[in-house]
Amino acid sequence: MIVRIDFNSEEAFYIQLRNQIIFGIANAELRVGDNLPSVRELAEDIGINMHTVNKAYTMLKQEGYVKLDRRKGTVVAINADKLKAMEELSCDLRVILAKAICKNISSEEIHDLVNQIFDDFNVD
Repeated sequence: MIVRIDFNSEEAFYIQLRNQIIFGIANAELRVGDNLPSVRELAEDIGINMHTVNKAYTMLKQEGYVKLDRRKGTVVAINADKLKAMEELSCDLRVILAKAICKNISSEEIHDLVNQIFDDFNVD
């Protein structure tokens, strides 16, 4: 998986990195059991601070996408608590949908967009 950071983006580097790893898992570029690069290695590869990579990895661990293994390092390991995931998604979607309503985006347009995004991820 190739990680690209947009150094001109308003979005924090650790969020960009976290999101790209989640996208990699969703696209099956990264699979359960795959090792992520070490913090130092990834920081050097993409030209960001090690603390930034560590912060992204910590968030991924807290959110249940990776685990830390003393021998293997950071490993993709999805913690599939679907009920908790649905609750978190509901909270996130409330904000996103409120923004959409403020911008006069219809429910139908949102459904179409969601279907497009699912298709992009090749989700069955």
